[in-house]
Amino acid sequence: MLLDRQAYDQEKLARIQLSGQTVTGLVFEDCTFESCSFVECRFDRCRFLRCRFTDCVLSALMPQDSRFIEVTFTRCKVIGVDWTVASEMRELDFQRCQVHYSNFRFVKSPSIKLVACEATEADFTEADLHGGDFRDTDFENARFFKTNLTGADFRGARNYAIDVTNNTVTRARFSLPEAISLLGGLDITIE
Repeated sequence: MLLDRQAYDQEKLARIQLSGQTVTGLVFEDCTFESCSFVECRFDRCRFLRCRFTDCVLSALMPQDSRFIEVTFTRCKVIGVDWTVASEMRELDFQRCQVHYSNFRFVKSPSIKLVACEATEADFTEADLHGGDFRDTDFENARFFKTNLTGADFRGARNYAIDVTNNTVTRARFSLPEAISLLGGLDITIE
């Protein structure tokens, strides 16, 4: 199936395979994408409203000036995506996804969910992620600097390095033993 129309509403799109192509100005509302592959594609001025991606590959995707509102990704590879070029992101929900090397710098996405994900070397520098749900996610080598994590939930998350002196973590939730890592930026000795 090719994307040959400008608008899709309440449709199931399965096994679409696009590589290195540009998709421009398409609107997807209440659509389900299953086992699709969009490797190194550019979504230019597209809108995804209340869509669901399941078992999809969106590696090195460029969401240029695109909007993602109430979009859920389940068991997807959303690797190396530069979310900073999207025009709007609200209520994104990643469940059991790989979001390695993705760029969320300066992104404003309150209440984002990255649950049971792998976020190796993802960049969250100066992002506003207050109220986010990051339970059970692996943040190995992910960057948090001047990130707003107010009220975020990190219970069960691991391998995060969050300097509490350079990030806002008021009312955030953490669990032991990983929460011990929060003491790293305090210039203290624990014996």
